[in-house]
Amino acid sequence: MDKTQWNERIKLIEKALVEELQEDKALDPTLCESMKYSLTAGGKRLRPILVMAAADAIGAKGTDFIHIACAIEMIHTYSLIHDDLPAMDNDDYRRGKLTNHKVYGDGMAILAGDALLTQAFEVTLRQDNLPADVLLKVVREMSIGAGPNGMVGGQAIDLEAEGKQKSLSLEELKKMHAGKTGALFRAAIRSGAIVAGASDEELAALTTYADCFGLAFQITDDILDVIGDEAVIGKPVGSDERNDKSTYVSLTSLDEAKKLAADTVAEAVDALEMFGDKATFLRELVEYLLKRNK
Repeated sequence: MDKTQWNERIKLIEKALVEELQEDKALDPTLCESMKYSLTAGGKRLRPILVMAAADAIGAKGTDFIHIACAIEMIHTYSLIHDDLPAMDNDDYRRGKLTNHKVYGDGMAILAGDALLTQAFEVTLRQDNLPADVLLKVVREMSIGAGPNGMVGGQAIDLEAEGKQKSLSLEELKKMHAGKTGALFRAAIRSGAIVAGASDEELAALTTYADCFGLAFQITDDILDVIGDEAVIGKPVGSDERNDKSTYVSLTSLDEAKKLAADTVAEAVDALEMFGDKATFLRELVEYLLKRNK
């Protein structure tokens, strides 16, 4: 895919994220530094880009909604900080850098995650030129996507499954990742559609796309854990097998997982038919998942 638009929007997002965290306004400079350490650690910025791309598909200008895009990334970053903690996945590296708790300690890492999650809603409500009822709908989408029936719920299923002799079934795995991985993608895409004034039909189509995107992303993530390049991914490969985790590869096979990913991507592309050329970026983005190397 042409990455020109992607790279332009990443630059816009990176600049805006830095502006959201100003040390001179912070009550505690170390907390602010810890938040910024993870928030500016790089990454694909998929979720904020999806906010913008969904708005584009409806016919709005996606870059107009930079606050909402940043808020989604702040929620995502909080989840990574907490996910890396010793009580969770106990990871030492994230995106090729030491994880937050390895630099600032467990306590400060927990607080940095808490602060990013909380500030995300304040950032959302600073989005200009949107009626209050639309902003409330976006807050609801984010809350559902990040909460017990979304990301945190999926993480809880994952945590409870660790150390058990019985593997998750394929349906249980899909349920877990629909929460842990897919729910925030869903919130990002639905929020972008809502702020752009999507009709019920358009919102339903983009929701189908979002669900397929989240599933395809997780399947390809599992595939990369088997065949990826550690230097490119920025974290150790083979960790799922070492930790005896159920994945789409372990429950089926590498070839079957690749086929499931391709079929899911095709379903996502079909959901975009009504949007025509306005959804070109979304279409190319989900197709890119099949070629991703990180």
